Amino acid sequence: MKKILLAAGLVTLMGTTSVMAQQIGVSVARFDDNGLTVMRNGMTAFDEANDDVSLQIEDATDDVAKQLDQINNFIASGVDAIIVNAVDTNATEAMSNAAAAAGVPLVYVNRQPINMDTLPEGQAFVASNEIESGTLAAFQMCRDLRAAGKSGGATAYMLMGQLSNQAAVQRSKDFHDVIGMDMCNFITLIDEQTANWSRDEANDLMTNWISSGEPFDAVFGNNDEMALGAIQAMKAAGISMDDVVVGGVDATSDALLSMQAGEMDVTVFQDLAGQGAGSIETAIALINGEEVDRTVFIPFKLVTPDNIGDFLQ
Repeated sequence: MKKILLAAGLVTLMGTTSVMAQQIGVSVARFDDNGLTVMRNGMTAFDEANDDVSLQIEDATDDVAKQLDQINNFIASGVDAIIVNAVDTNATEAMSNAAAAAGVPLVYVNRQPINMDTLPEGQAFVASNEIESGTLAAFQMCRDLRAAGKSGGATAYMLMGQLSNQAAVQRSKDFHDVIGMDMCNFITLIDEQTANWSRDEANDLMTNWISSGEPFDAVFGNNDEMALGAIQAMKAAGISMDDVVVGGVDATSDALLSMQAGEMDVTVFQDLAGQGAGSIETAIALINGEEVDRTVFIPFKLVTPDNIGDFLQ
């Protein structure tokens, strides 16, 4: 099978000879999400750099029914391909069926569809391997706790994303798997609850945990937004960030600033802009009838205070 090579930064369009711009409809789960904004910016940058592509990007506002309507509308308008960042990864089968019935190529991006193993011909998934994300973050947090002299026993909280989302489920499992390892089984998880990827919800949840009076040594957020919300709550409660190991995922600009300030200890760079651009490249390849891998993974990269300079722009 022909593999599509995706650069971490700019992705150039190859093999498109059509004079007319390819019309691609894009449904993004929500616009008010910092990580997904980075992904969307990667798409628009690709669009602006390539005259052969024309994107129509819609906000699904975290509404499954609205997203399915958007896909049906794209099909009815005659787009050449569809890209979906799923609101609910358990609800993607109907989307796949609609696109397949209409003969329109479909690419899922960032969030793995529930029907990954049975995707119809002409459909693919572009993202990063979530087994890497939570594992990299959790293992580095384990190392940091050991370095802080906590190997005799440490406690932690975990803030989970939306439980309808495959990434949240996998990143949470990654954390459990790591603290089940011999090297890291000194860590006890006090509680784990969803904060729906939200900084504000994480702030509220962390405030409640703090009010319980239970001492803790670490907080893992399934994404940076929740980790930052937890940091806000801890700072408001007068907790020194030197005493708590905080980890997240995405390496957003806010997270990197927090790390520079000595607050966040660990994050994992997810090349969301690369995923956005890569999803378009994959869609173009499908439009052109090329064979592509069903899954295109862009690697995660661990970010700590030691290498943060590599990720600052």
